[in-house]
Amino acid sequence: MIPAAFDYHRPQGIEDAIAILQKHGDDARVIAGGHSLIPMMKLRMAEVPNLVDLQDIESLKGITIQNGRVNIGAMVTQHELITNEGLAAAAPIMREAALQIADPQVRYMGTIGGNVANGDPGNDMPGLMQCLDATFTLFGPDGARGVKARDFYEGAYMTERDDEEIMTAIHFDASTAGYAYEKQKRKIGDYATAAAAVMLTKDGQTCSSAAIALTNLSDTPIWSQGAGAALIGTDCGPAAIKAAVAAGLDDIDPSEDNRGPIAFKYHAARMMISRAIASAWARA
Repeated sequence: MIPAAFDYHRPQGIEDAIAILQKHGDDARVIAGGHSLIPMMKLRMAEVPNLVDLQDIESLKGITIQNGRVNIGAMVTQHELITNEGLAAAAPIMREAALQIADPQVRYMGTIGGNVANGDPGNDMPGLMQCLDATFTLFGPDGARGVKARDFYEGAYMTERDDEEIMTAIHFDASTAGYAYEKQKRKIGDYATAAAAVMLTKDGQTCSSAAIALTNLSDTPIWSQGAGAALIGTDCGPAAIKAAVAAGLDDIDPSEDNRGPIAFKYHAARMMISRAIASAWARA
């Protein structure tokens, strides 16, 4: 299919991009890697009279790690997340998750900002950002503001970002804690049927902190506070994992689709949470 005619804009700065969005209003959309918007335009499911390409805005690129804080520009690609050795040392779960996104061709173009900003419940990074307790920087006509990943998602494709705002960066604390990202999917490159991100720390043989987030098991990513709490103060043995799984399953609301019926979604979630906790505990 061929998309409807549109005007193409390639601003050099974030202020220029915001000005274009203000000028054209609902007739303008930004594009990062293009893996979500372009197919919709080709299928005529989305008509965008003004396409604003962010590729030339240098301030949206780059990964820095300073004083234990990781800062990732919104236009950083999944490939860069995988190959950046500093990031792999500071937050190894990022590489583990990025390697499970789609395929190399997609990862060369797909960006972390695009993955987290559009509110697709099937994307891998939103749940991971909740697990890491990340903060998103949004820039709009009134300047920059920060929004916690755990507060950002309101529903499928609905987020805290205003139409005239652009996500510019993602920030979170570096962590060498035990980590794991487990993903069940139908085939290589597919969205998750169920996925779980786990970060935990160990004090002796006792879990001292834990964060668990789930992907594609509701219309938003799910940070399961109860699942993490079920592990704290335990040895993360079978009983503790069972309690954490039960808490996680209480928080999800999967729907039947071409990835399987609801009962199968719950089964896949149970397996992913269990495996992720076990792997993270072994690495802690």
